[in-house]
Amino acid sequence: MKGIIAGLMMILAFSVVPVTAARRAETVRVQINKEKKFAKSKLTIRFVELVEDSRCPTDAQCVWAGNAKIKIRVTANGRTKDLTLDTNGPHQGDTAEGFAIRLIGLTPAPKSNIRINRNGYVATLEAERLQR
Repeated sequence: MKGIIAGLMMILAFSVVPVTAARRAETVRVQINKEKKFAKSKLTIRFVELVEDSRCPTDAQCVWAGNAKIKIRVTANGRTKDLTLDTNGPHQGDTAEGFAIRLIGLTPAPKSNIRINRNGYVATLEAERLQR
């Protein structure tokens, strides 16, 4: 019995388990009314507009964190799709042209005594190719 257990342990110790490469998401920062191309893919993102910004100012205490909503245009393989993404809530990500796209952040953060220039917004987006 000890021989069988030792043999099984040897088989397990020397068995080769295939290791798959983890898919890596790419991140870009894109300013409103501008577009950026992801370095490792043929995916282009254009930050089309700020739809709303009701985020809690950083110098205030709020009951709710608030939300900012942006519209982006995704282009890949000659096709284009518009997406609306939120900084908070269930619509932080979506899919387009074989990629999962997620809004990671939006700057600048609002402050109670400063009005943000609408042309100053920068979205940080992450894209990851979907498995086929």
